[in-house]
Amino acid sequence: MSADGLRVGDVADEALREAARLVREVPDFPEPGVLFRDISPMLADGPALNAVVSALGRDFDFDVVAGVEARGFLVGAAVAHAFGTGVIGLRKPGKLPVVADRIEYSLEYGRATLELPAETLRPGQRVLVVDDVLATGGTLGAACRLVRQAGADVAAAAVVLELTALEGRDKILGEKVRALLQV
Repeated sequence: MSADGLRVGDVADEALREAARLVREVPDFPEPGVLFRDISPMLADGPALNAVVSALGRDFDFDVVAGVEARGFLVGAAVAHAFGTGVIGLRKPGKLPVVADRIEYSLEYGRATLELPAETLRPGQRVLVVDDVLATGGTLGAACRLVRQAGADVAAAAVVLELTALEGRDKILGEKVRALLQV
C-alpha cells in the first residue's frame, strides 16, 4: 500500500496523513494504463475511517447528508451518524420503489442517471453531498443539481479523494468542494 503522489487536502492533520497511507494503488485497473486508487483499505481501518468522517463534515453547517451510490453511501452514512443527522442515498435507476426526482447527466463514456427517494429531502434543508472520489465531476455535479432541484441547499460537496488531473472540480462551479486527499 502506498500514498505516493497523494496530498492531504484543506483539512491537513496527522490522522489524515496516516489514513492516506492506506490508499492502495492498483495498476492497470479497470483497463491497461490506468492507476486506480482504492480507498477500501482506508475505510476498513477504524482510526482512518474516523479521521476521514470527522474531516469530511467539519466546518460545514448541514441538516442531512446525501451519499452518492455506492461508496458515497458508506462514507455518507458514517458522516451523518458522526454529526447527528440523517442520510439520503442518491441511487442509480431501478433501485427505488418511489422516486421524488431524477437527473440525467453526461459522463466521459456515456450517460447516467441519479434518483432521489421520495419523502426524504425537504425544501430549504442544508445538504452535505458526499462521495468517495471526484474524478471528471459529472456524478458529483449531478448530485448537487438533484439536491437543488428538490428545493434544498447544497451546504457543500465533500469527497475522500480528488483526481486533480481530470479537472472535475471545474464542473462543480458555485459549490463549496472539499477533497481530503488529492492526487
